Amino acid sequence: MGANRGFRLDNGEPLESLNPKELFLFATGECAGLTITHLLNEHIVDVTNFTISVEGTLSTPTLVAESRFTSFNIIYRIECRTLKDQIVISRAINLAHEKYCGLVQMARKIAPLTHETSIVTTGETEE
Repeated sequence: MGANRGFRLDNGEPLESLNPKELFLFATGECAGLTITHLLNEHIVDVTNFTISVEGTLSTPTLVAESRFTSFNIIYRIECRTLKDQIVISRAINLAHEKYCGLVQMARKIAPLTHETSIVTTGETEE
């Protein structure tokens, strides 16, 4: 997986192109993803696609040094093969989001944080 463990920007730009506030959003998504992945490694789960998007609203219309985050939203989109996988993944996301991911906890202290989860089962529905 390399130094960034498979995490990348959707637009293909290098991490060096991000400003510090964007890096915080990226790091929060990476922390959540690594935490979820670690929790899923304890189970046999067939994840076929996994994306995380992190959005932050700033207090100013343009980015300046004084800009502060006023809210965060994390969007989890996952595809898996079975309903059983879907249940395990949902639990892992909730545990990471509510308890185990330190950067999610830190963001929550900065501003209100919400999350959305979309888990799609692409194969069997029962096991």
